[in-house]
Amino acid sequence: MNLEYAAFLLTVTLYLFGAAGYFVFLALKKEKASVWAYRFMLAGFAVHTVCLTARGINAGRLPLTNQYEFALAFAWGIVLCFLIFVKKYDFNALGCFVAPVVFLVIGYAAMQSKDIHALMPALQSGWLAFHVSMAIIAYGSFGVAFGVAMVFLFQHQLQSSAFARTHFPDEATLDNITYRAVSLGFLFLTLCIITGAIWAKRAWGTYWNWDPKETWSLITWIIYAIYLHLRLNKGLRGRKSAIFAALGFVAVLFTYVGVNTLLAGLHSYK
Repeated sequence: MNLEYAAFLLTVTLYLFGAAGYFVFLALKKEKASVWAYRFMLAGFAVHTVCLTARGINAGRLPLTNQYEFALAFAWGIVLCFLIFVKKYDFNALGCFVAPVVFLVIGYAAMQSKDIHALMPALQSGWLAFHVSMAIIAYGSFGVAFGVAMVFLFQHQLQSSAFARTHFPDEATLDNITYRAVSLGFLFLTLCIITGAIWAKRAWGTYWNWDPKETWSLITWIIYAIYLHLRLNKGLRGRKSAIFAALGFVAVLFTYVGVNTLLAGLHSYK
């Protein structure tokens, strides 16, 4: 428990430093700040992984079953996808918009109860790992898509100096990164819904219960399905595409935070 708590505090601190570093980079145009910000995010991810592992050992199960644990895993998924996209596209400045989101999610985790409770019967299933892991990767990808979309929406301000043009891709590249991140998230959200339906059949005897979480997961899936349809068949590009991707992440946040807070249902695990 001491290791978990210490790792959690260090994770929060490192992500805070990362977000602050990216702010200094963007506001004061200090290139070295982005380098250190990335290092803080990378170190935070490593400690974050230790924290999740310690939580799993303390709980004697996968740490994915209550508000605190899923928020912790949600933030971990966003950072994982962020690190992958930064490496693939050499786009460290993406952290200017992703790091604050990560810090907010991990901050939300800090406000939740960290008590460990026995799993309710419905959660005692091998499908837990598949279903929730798919959700983590999906939400992480959508978080990265949101960050890139925000870069796109502020593109004109960002491109007002040679410094910004050096560190931020052009609009076509940003649009393509957003599309790829949404596509990855959509794939894993689809798998999340499918595995959830199979799990629900075994746990409650029916594939779909119109539970608030299920309903809003479907709404989120439909939003991103429309995005992909408009892009592939109607040529959706540019600012409208970025706005669509950003609004999709708002639906993701409501599906997780809003539903758990405001709407009671089968997925209301504290």
